[in-house]
Amino acid sequence: MYGAKPSERGPGPKPGHVYVELVGGPLDGMLLDVTGWDSQEVVDGAMLMSEHGAFGPGRSDYEPAEADPGAGGVGRFVWRGDVP
Repeated sequence: MYGAKPSERGPGPKPGHVYVELVGGPLDGMLLDVTGWDSQEVVDGAMLMSEHGAFGPGRSDYEPAEADPGAGGVGRFVWRGDVP
């Protein structure tokens, strides 16, 4: 689970938190906790550190997928590429 501290017990989703699923790239299938992000931060997406990117360790660029009205808005960030 992305964003959970390894020392925490049960690092799964926490009640009351908002998560997006990361789709594609080195962090595929992980969840990103976006609790407290304002709407512009969500629109901007995220550059996330990854040990297994296309260039080895570096940053992976994830941007919001088109909103799914049935899911109440953005529920996924899609991989756009890696930065060395």
